[in-house]
Amino acid sequence: MFWSEFSDGSLWWLFPLVMMALCFFMMRGRKGSMMCGFGSREEESHRVNTSESAMDILDKRYALGEINRQAYEEKKSILNQRS
Repeated sequence: MFWSEFSDGSLWWLFPLVMMALCFFMMRGRKGSMMCGFGSREEESHRVNTSESAMDILDKRYALGEINRQAYEEKKSILNQRS
């Protein structure tokens, strides 16, 4: 009979609805992020602006602690040789 699969008390149809609702709520406000909202907002804050010079990028990386002083000085001397 038509609709008999819903009237027998089984809730198999509820799982896809719950999954779609979860994905919808996780995606809200996360435009440009990974699927279903998973991903780090920190990644977005450390993106490099393409209008910055190499020295500006190097200074930022050193200030953020991504590289140590020795690496900073080595890279800085290489950049100064190029200019």
